[in-house]
Amino acid sequence: MKQFPLPPETFQDRLIQWQQTHGRHDLPWQLNPTPYRVLVSEIMLQQTQVATVIPYFERWMDSFPTIEALAAATEDDVMNHWQGLGYYSRARNLRKAALYVTDACAGEFPAQVDQLLKIPGVGRYTAGAIASFAYNTYGPIVDGNVKRLFCRFFGIEGVPGTTQVDKQLWHHAEQFTPQQNNRAFAQGLLDMGATVCKPKNPTCGDCAFQDQCIAFNTDRVADLPTPKPKKVVPTRPGQFLWIESEGQLLLEKREENGIWGALWCLPQIYLEPEQLGDHVELKGTFKHTFTHYKLNASVWSVDRLSDQTGNQQWFAMDALSDLGLPTPIRKFIEKRV
Repeated sequence: MKQFPLPPETFQDRLIQWQQTHGRHDLPWQLNPTPYRVLVSEIMLQQTQVATVIPYFERWMDSFPTIEALAAATEDDVMNHWQGLGYYSRARNLRKAALYVTDACAGEFPAQVDQLLKIPGVGRYTAGAIASFAYNTYGPIVDGNVKRLFCRFFGIEGVPGTTQVDKQLWHHAEQFTPQQNNRAFAQGLLDMGATVCKPKNPTCGDCAFQDQCIAFNTDRVADLPTPKPKKVVPTRPGQFLWIESEGQLLLEKREENGIWGALWCLPQIYLEPEQLGDHVELKGTFKHTFTHYKLNASVWSVDRLSDQTGNQQWFAMDALSDLGLPTPIRKFIEKRV
């Protein structure tokens, strides 16, 4: 491991002073930062920008204000509240976490990172965030913002996300995180990365560590972190069915694992339209981009389905708003009813 550009105590003091003056203090989850509120906010913030999360977080807390309320909710209700945020496994993991905490922990979150890691869906970063923000105690955190800040400050070469680079990043986080009164420090890391040490056009003049930053002092701010090699995103076709009868629409609940897991969706088929028989018409098309591929979807209107499966169910058109539907499916339906 490389020598630290600054002693950990000096780094802590500078960052906390900077956060108190320049950091963010009015985010909704910062008010009354209970372990449950921290858990919900951190899970929502994975892969999602702060501005997008705020209204979802507030709506979620109106409906599920406590861990017990979330544990008592149905999966459909939870998925309905999550629709639009994407990465739906996060919602399922939140519900699993609520069930675990209410059943195994009598509704009380543990305060130690090693115990928090036992909660379903809680990884190393989220456990550290709960310890830091809810309990104000030792909890190292490394997210995308912290990775970028540390790669530049420590001059770490290599792509974040790889084993060797992540090992270095977590080592620095563990060494630099204070044992107590960690809330302002952890928030400072996130704020510095999000508002100063940005991916593009960082405002290095506003940074509390410019004088000791290896990337700045070696003119490599634009080069670090090392970018991932770009991958070609493939395009895949998809075939869905529109089966309507007497004001009702046939939907199927997706398997929990996979794309749109546990959401209600138009039935998907893996046949060519001509294999469906007579009276098949193209209802419309839509496109959607996932992380690993682009979907070009066609929706075919048919009179009936010969074999209805157990995960398929008829719903009145005016009841669809209460269901958890993938956003592109919901938009497609709303344009046609």
